[in-house]
Amino acid sequence: MTLAAMVNEPASVTDTVEAVINLVGIFAFALSGALMAVRKRMDIVGMVVLASITALGGGIIRDVLLGDVPPAAFRNTWWLVLPLIATVLTFFLHPVVTRLHRSIQVFDAIGLGVFCASATAKAAQYGVSPLAAVLLGTITGVGGGILRDLLAGEIPSVLRRDTKLYAVPAVAGSIIVAVAHAAGQDGLWVQAFAALFICGFRLAALWRGWGAPAPRVSGPTI
Repeated sequence: MTLAAMVNEPASVTDTVEAVINLVGIFAFALSGALMAVRKRMDIVGMVVLASITALGGGIIRDVLLGDVPPAAFRNTWWLVLPLIATVLTFFLHPVVTRLHRSIQVFDAIGLGVFCASATAKAAQYGVSPLAAVLLGTITGVGGGILRDLLAGEIPSVLRRDTKLYAVPAVAGSIIVAVAHAAGQDGLWVQAFAALFICGFRLAALWRGWGAPAPRVSGPTI
């Protein structure tokens, strides 16, 4: 069932809105990957790789696990072009892009919300269990960032105690979509609500400095 059929809207309108939101999220993720490459003093090839893997990695993993091949990223030309555009902009304007860090975090939060919500809904429609749908939704949202950090030689930011909540909002929002699907509520409004919840949760964590609980460790650490 298509999203348009769920809400009884013209396919062109629904598809256009969904496409625009996806492009915003992809571009924001690609910028974060390109900026990481700049900080690691990589050349333009490294910038393209990190921008592309950050923007598309999570969705590709989701589609491969669901058997939806070739993945959506390879069926949408602009999804492949946007990381290249983000790389070029960052290559020439990285001081300006760096100063827009807070704005990029907002777009990143939007992308996280949209991708987690839509991926969980897609997984649920493929007939996987609610728990698996939540897992796939979360992987889609955070997977690209994990791959980016690993390639850059860092502990993934979602696993570090010094970073603000990221995976927790993704899991919470994905649970909303999975529970709604189990209850027979598959409308686009569910995805929109979950996406807004994830985005708001993530931005609140950044603003308030919230972090996940961590054990108290005394003495030297490894």
